[in-house]
Amino acid sequence: MHARRVDSLALDNYQRAARVILANHLVTRTFPDRIALPLIRRWATELREDLAELFGYRLEVTETTARLFPVVDRLDAGKPARAVTERVFDRRRYAYLALALAALGRAGDQITLSELADQVAAYTGRVDGLELSPDRAADRDAFVDAIGWLAHRGALTLADGDAGGWAADPEAGEALYDIDRPVVFALFRPPRALQHLHSVSGLLTEDAMAHGPAATAAAADAARRVRRGLVERPVVYAEDLAYDERPLLMQDRVVADVELFTGLRAERRAEGVALIDVSGRLSDVRFPGTGTLAQVALLLVGEIADRVLDIDNPVPVRPGAPDPAVALAEQLDGAIPESTVFVPLADLPSTDPEVVEPDSDPDAQALAAERANYPFVEASWVGETVQALTDRYGVTFAAQWQADVPGLTRQVSALLERLRLVQVVEDGLIILPALARYRGAVVTVRTKRAAELFVTASDTIGADSVGTEGI
Repeated sequence: MHARRVDSLALDNYQRAARVILANHLVTRTFPDRIALPLIRRWATELREDLAELFGYRLEVTETTARLFPVVDRLDAGKPARAVTERVFDRRRYAYLALALAALGRAGDQITLSELADQVAAYTGRVDGLELSPDRAADRDAFVDAIGWLAHRGALTLADGDAGGWAADPEAGEALYDIDRPVVFALFRPPRALQHLHSVSGLLTEDAMAHGPAATAAAADAARRVRRGLVERPVVYAEDLAYDERPLLMQDRVVADVELFTGLRAERRAEGVALIDVSGRLSDVRFPGTGTLAQVALLLVGEIADRVLDIDNPVPVRPGAPDPAVALAEQLDGAIPESTVFVPLADLPSTDPEVVEPDSDPDAQALAAERANYPFVEASWVGETVQALTDRYGVTFAAQWQADVPGLTRQVSALLERLRLVQVVEDGLIILPALARYRGAVVTVRTKRAAELFVTASDTIGADSVGTEGI
């Protein structure tokens, strides 16, 4: 492992490079900023070998791009693509993004927004249920979001005009883009031939990287899966792991390797391990954080902790909910346009390994049967608690949430689930162990700056942050 041999004076710089590439699988001359690519290139050799050894990831670095090809062990709905305005991508925006990449791969050095829209519109005609009509404002807005996503990452550079003007009136507005072909090619590099897959679960299959005796190779693969979980999930709970992975989570060496590589600190509990990212360069969501949702979530966490710890009024317990990745896989498989695109391509011979569905795996069934019991709070109590918080502090909330407490409740619950502090079920919240980390947070209302409802993380419980790629 190269991180162990990096000079102590340069180790912080190396760890910063590691966090940047783990958080941004594509790094260009302008994304995420102008200093990121030179930093990655400075440590390209060491990063490439450490990423392969520790996680099984492949790193490709050129003069203009750095592209990390991760191995995905489980589906996660908590990391959607977002527009530059933070709007979450829906199916239409994802489709426009993929088709725009296909069109750009065949384009020259420049293209106008209207020309690109025409090409994407032609492609959509081959997929049932998908259309790009420049006459519809909703289609134009979705298309501009997809193009903005590409421009933010450097695949396109605005040379003239304004995409917003085209979105408002395609007859009067126009935009001209320079195409950065290396970035376009770096963006769309599927690890498998998609037409050979009959399920999205096939994207999760990993080819073993370790060499040597079978037992040694299996142990090395299991250790890589555990390390991947540490950098990809906010919390790695032992009960979520396979039997051969659970002991590895408790091994000092496995966790210490990730700490040394990333520069983050691991926080261990009997139930699992979380990486604490005080740098803010690995976590994509900071918690505690600013904004109404984050602050109300922190308040709700305190209320939940008080409720769970009230020995005079014990809360009920129930087993953890089933893995949401299974349901997500079924939803994605159900969205495959089999009647037009997928079936004709899927008839081609498949070279991909067989995928074992989770429900048919005896080990997975055994693990599901022994899930631990956790405290449970009812949906009615959660709603009443958020309403009480709104009544008390609502004047300092964002205006949209003051008038929509049910919506605020849903969004706050979703944020806590994304951080793996709770599980949202139909009738309430299942409280996961990591939530206890934030009990007893101190709340202070600032009268001079009403927009800031609470003190910052550094004023309350330290400068730690929680994110979907590390707490």
